[in-house]
Amino acid sequence: MTWVLVVLAGSLGAVLRYLVSVALARSVWATAAVNATGTFVLAVAVGASPTGTAPAVLQIGLLGGYTTFSTWLVEAVELAAEGRRGAAVTTIVGQLLAGVVLVTAGIAAGTQLGRG
Repeated sequence: MTWVLVVLAGSLGAVLRYLVSVALARSVWATAAVNATGTFVLAVAVGASPTGTAPAVLQIGLLGGYTTFSTWLVEAVELAAEGRRGAAVTTIVGQLLAGVVLVTAGIAAGTQLGRG
């Protein structure tokens, strides 16, 4: 039964990603916003160390469907192909650095919630 919930949550995550993309005019910022929020929520969930079915549904399903590694890299390659190499490098490095900061902050926050 867990796998059914993961699939349904993944579908919901993909719809949420699409809605954010539309709201932010399908720009590189949309992908960055999705990946940043998804990274932080995932890190909080990992830090909180929940048990049962919920972690798989949230972490693998919802957030797996919501975040998008492939779109991030495709956008970077497209920027480079357009001759916007600086923007491509900024996109890659910026999202990597933001991810490290957000994971660190999210795990710290989740650890505090888990102790709560």
